[in-house]
Amino acid sequence: MAYESLAASYDRLTNDIPYEEILHFYDQILARYDAHPETALDLACGTGSMAVLLAGRGLSVLGVDQSEEMLVEAYAKTMGSDNPPYFIHQRMERLRLPAPVDLVVCCLDGLNYLTDPEQVCETFRRVHKSLTPNGLFIFDVNTPEKLRALDGQIFLDEDDEVFCLWRASFDEPTLTITYGMDVFQREQPSKAGEKRSNRWARTREEHVERAYPATDLCQWLTEAGFTNVRVYADRRLSPPEANEQRMFISAQKASETGASHAE
Repeated sequence: MAYESLAASYDRLTNDIPYEEILHFYDQILARYDAHPETALDLACGTGSMAVLLAGRGLSVLGVDQSEEMLVEAYAKTMGSDNPPYFIHQRMERLRLPAPVDLVVCCLDGLNYLTDPEQVCETFRRVHKSLTPNGLFIFDVNTPEKLRALDGQIFLDEDDEVFCLWRASFDEPTLTITYGMDVFQREQPSKAGEKRSNRWARTREEHVERAYPATDLCQWLTEAGFTNVRVYADRRLSPPEANEQRMFISAQKASETGASHAE
């Protein structure tokens, strides 16, 4: 299963992810809708980096992820916080919240991990149900162009404690990509003060993602009840270019008194 052994090393291997810039782009999108959320859900929250940033803004934040190991890391990250997010172990397509929220975000390629279109549609329906009237859903995904360009590539991520080698194989008919990952992690000392170990533990994970055209995602959002659906380039308010590697999409739940028109 994805993100089991990799969870403990995820933040070290992805320290180049611009979470602050993504949050700033959320602010730009929220301004376009004149939205001022007080509660938020970080869907597929992983180790909770975005949830922590949202909570730092004073929002009441929930984080949801299907990986227990990633949630362990997220919880550890928030210990001692004055406004810690609350984390829930759930699959996206089984999302069920105790109360609706004003904002749902899904950062990075969480939705790409849903490889069945019906899973995406069900997730959209459940997100819609989980929002307050006029609430917003903002997410970003890897595009078909990005996954297609990764075919046959071999990548290496490493630091002093972990070494991750991964290979990518793309299937054009289904727009899916499979990442085979070999993870080598340095064994940690069993007692304080012990020397750093020279022993490494090897594990293997397989990750599968599927890319969806913007037209499909927009159609499914509309069918789920969303309005004001907008598609953006990667952290730019302009439309995506033909070779865009990542796109953002925002959608709104209609107010109780009437629906807005999709854009």
